[in-house]
Amino acid sequence: MILYVATKNQGKIKEINKIMESAGITCQSVPDMEDVEETGTTFEENAKIKADCLSAKLPNEYVIADDSGLYVDALNGAPGIYSARYSGVHGDDKANNLKVLREMQGVADRKCRFICAIALSKNGKTIKTFHGELEGEVGFEERGENGFGYDSIFLLPSGKTTAEIDMNEKNKISHRFKALEKLRDYLSK
Repeated sequence: MILYVATKNQGKIKEINKIMESAGITCQSVPDMEDVEETGTTFEENAKIKADCLSAKLPNEYVIADDSGLYVDALNGAPGIYSARYSGVHGDDKANNLKVLREMQGVADRKCRFICAIALSKNGKTIKTFHGELEGEVGFEERGENGFGYDSIFLLPSGKTTAEIDMNEKNKISHRFKALEKLRDYLSK
């Protein structure tokens, strides 16, 4: 089965393929994907908007879209749905991480979570949504070379960041894994 993924982020495609391959599902980018404005107020709404819009352009094909990000308790949920563009520039991971670290200086409560919502759509309509979360804390500095986004500042209970563990280990615990596992199980039925 081919599953189209509404993203241009090749790191995300690689991560999703690693998780879905055990079910015989191959994921690929949506060809000539146009940007879809994320006008929702939640991760789920944004995932549905993207999946519905792009699946309408690929008749009879399954399309998934995710919206995910970092939710920091002490920042009232920020960066939240603005995670990819928190610093003002879309996709500037370094600037986004540095902004969170600046805002968290001197803050004792460092609890945070990665949240992922995935929408599965076909012919412009959402079939189902799937959710996953990973609890952690905001670190004090960037550490690690693996991953992307906020991985270098997201501390796991082990004391390592998600950028300091390998992809196989991350794919067993991540918020995206938890949501994709639910999607994989749903599609396997």
